[in-house]
Amino acid sequence: MLFSIIIPIYNVEKYLRDCLDSVLGQTCPDWEAICVNDGSTDESNAILEEYLEKDSRFKVINQDNRGLSSARNTGMDNAEGNYILFLDSDDWLGKNALEVLAGNMGGEDLICFSGRRYFENDYSFHPADSLSKKQYASGMDYYNDNALQHRDFAFVCVVLRAYRRQFLLENVLRFKEGIYHEDNLFTPLACFYARKVRMIDESLYNYRVRESSITTTDNPQRLKDLMETANELAAFFIPKKGFDKTIVYRAITHYYQAALTKAPKERREDLRRLCDWKKYYIVSRTKTRHQLNFLKSKIGL
Repeated sequence: MLFSIIIPIYNVEKYLRDCLDSVLGQTCPDWEAICVNDGSTDESNAILEEYLEKDSRFKVINQDNRGLSSARNTGMDNAEGNYILFLDSDDWLGKNALEVLAGNMGGEDLICFSGRRYFENDYSFHPADSLSKKQYASGMDYYNDNALQHRDFAFVCVVLRAYRRQFLLENVLRFKEGIYHEDNLFTPLACFYARKVRMIDESLYNYRVRESSITTTDNPQRLKDLMETANELAAFFIPKKGFDKTIVYRAITHYYQAALTKAPKERREDLRRLCDWKKYYIVSRTKTRHQLNFLKSKIGL
């Protein structure tokens, strides 16, 4: 089997049929869709049962509500395809997405593509980001070229890549459970371990931006998790040798700075206590501006 499409599902009855229809309508037939029902309390499960009747390539796994990362990990545990794609249950694939990917495969660990953001409030699409057609012999070369480029659709989003399943297994790449910003943590690690990467200039994914989605809901836990993500990435990358760490250090610095500056004043001290200042100091040394921001944050300005 060529593709395993992992779809985490939690209370998305309004959007789920659009998502599943986009899989069912793929022009490449060589897929399975692993639908992980993460404790939905709406009609999502009934909809899933409909699609099980329509096509045996849909597989449904029910679990108690444990969050997006857990649902993705459950999907990976049950996947059988050569390549894995992650599809959020309120989004949808372009009709020929799998066919395009199949035509661009040469054993890469990652195949990277573009997507469009759809804004539900005014029914509008933002144009897809334009990507270079390029192959990389190192995932960090790919990361350094692209991670800090201005994009409409964030580089870290895991839905913008197909992942060779054996590559994920060999490197024990999993999503950290119980946090926001799981993509911010997963993507740099996947890039670090990848040895062969292809980037194609194709828009294959449609991302729905809705008012109540995780990424648009104000939640103070998000800043705490961002700080912990910065600490964890710094701890991973600082000891590593043999490649240019400038870009990944700058990305980590941005996470530290965002966590410390976006928090309300009454919560800022809590985040300061969470910050690993020694690691923040090390990763901030790539730019004078970042060094100054570190000093201001350290003394509490």
